[in-house]
Amino acid sequence: MYLTAEELEIKVLGPCRIESPLVHVLGQQALQAAGKAERILVDNRLSGVVEFGEDVRRLPAFELAGPRDKIYFDPSKTRVGIVTCGGICPGLNNVIRGLVYELHNGYGVRHVYGFRYGYEGFVPQYRHQVIDLTPDVVSDIHQMGGTILGSSRGPQDPTDVVDCLDRMNINVLFTIGGDGTQRGAIKIVEEIERRGLRTVVVGIPKTIDNDIPFIQRSFGFETAYTEAGRVIRAAKAESRSSHNGVALVRLMGRHSGFIACHAALAQTDADFVLIPEVSFALQGENGFFEHLRRRLVRKGGAVVVVAEGAGQEHIAAASQTRDASGNVKLKDIGVFLSEAIRAHFAALGMPFELKYIDPSYAIRSVPANSSDSVYSWHLARNAVHCAMCGNTEVVIGYWKGHFVYIPMRLATSGRQQVDPRSSLWFSVIEATGQPPNMV
Repeated sequence: MYLTAEELEIKVLGPCRIESPLVHVLGQQALQAAGKAERILVDNRLSGVVEFGEDVRRLPAFELAGPRDKIYFDPSKTRVGIVTCGGICPGLNNVIRGLVYELHNGYGVRHVYGFRYGYEGFVPQYRHQVIDLTPDVVSDIHQMGGTILGSSRGPQDPTDVVDCLDRMNINVLFTIGGDGTQRGAIKIVEEIERRGLRTVVVGIPKTIDNDIPFIQRSFGFETAYTEAGRVIRAAKAESRSSHNGVALVRLMGRHSGFIACHAALAQTDADFVLIPEVSFALQGENGFFEHLRRRLVRKGGAVVVVAEGAGQEHIAAASQTRDASGNVKLKDIGVFLSEAIRAHFAALGMPFELKYIDPSYAIRSVPANSSDSVYSWHLARNAVHCAMCGNTEVVIGYWKGHFVYIPMRLATSGRQQVDPRSSLWFSVIEATGQPPNMV
């Protein structure tokens, strides 16, 4: 995607004139000057820099996240809202806790409210109670999976959301969720601007599939593929315990196969990895069934990892029914593939035993591991720094080893997927020994 420097500029309510409380905590040298922050190049390859010649100001670059010496909001008068939307994943409670701690301990913000069950929490008809979030309330929540605020899918009228923000005098809203959540946040910003309110909206992107563009790593992703790796290890034991044992593991990944790939590499016990980005045939000399047969003959067992969005073209007449978030409901490739494998080998007269394992809900509901806990904390604190400076319609991302500010519209402009020509996919092929293509 070709970007211009102008497309990466972040909206801001106005100049920062209030000295940050962090000046007295971290020291002036630890804070960047408001409006003069360092920037991180989108493309840090030498060829990408040479293309722009001497005019380096034209290079597309993200603003580096972090604390500034001056802020926009007066912490003593700032009121903050937090909402979690969409499916759960590891680290949600860590992010909530990090936001509350940084607001309270770093900036002295005392009024932080948690809205229950996604955007429903702003709408009077649902009658969801608002939670007063304090450090004591959130002190132990990082040890639990899920989200203490609850969640829901589906859009709500941005007018209702902004009505609530206005009534409660909320200055800052943190939206924790995926692309649907952030698209909803954009509509909320539009309504805020239409009314001329001085409220900012900052997103913390949540996607267990790791598929938001320009977000190299989403919180909970490492925990998810680590847990999935343990399932693959167990699947290997199942496959070895039977003659011609096949263990089929279905993992998350509607449109992107990152969890399947990373989980397979974490254990290197899988014989086949099937992802949405790489098509495969079932029948024929070079089809999946024939390669699976050969693997069983050679090894006596096989582990097959399939992402939930893989092979949809093989399932008859997928409907266009959509869920509450607007996503097309996929057919279950795990159930389809397990039945198709059974039918194929039964027709061959080849003895085998198949075990089908779907650990999706168990994986997404566990607490974050140590690495994701640290990562969630950095996302949360940088989101607070961003909001206190009056930045809006922005998400916190991780790019080229740095936390940066990414315009919401850019973060919702597409979907990050596994490149079949990338070193990640080549690594999977090398680890599994599966053919580069099965078409």
